[in-house]
Amino acid sequence: MDKKTAAAKNTMSRIEIDQDGQTAYLQFELDNSGWMTIWHTEVPEPLRGRGLATELAKAAFDYAKTNDLRVDVICPLALHYLEQHPDLKPLIGKPAR
Repeated sequence: MDKKTAAAKNTMSRIEIDQDGQTAYLQFELDNSGWMTIWHTEVPEPLRGRGLATELAKAAFDYAKTNDLRVDVICPLALHYLEQHPDLKPLIGKPAR
């Protein structure tokens, strides 16, 4: 892979919360154009009902705001969080294709 190809590569990342020996996480992808795609949130069954998914979504949108990123949301849980926080809608948009 040459340097030009490597520089264009997207980066997958996770925000995690460890609790009671288990990990809840939100998976997102960053690209070189200032976009964050929120793909998936997973909370293990024993950790559900504690608000961890909400904490993960908040952390993801806070990260986007802090880093001046535009956000594309695929994850239904993150979409629900967005509906509850209309002040975040300016972060949302679709990249030009």
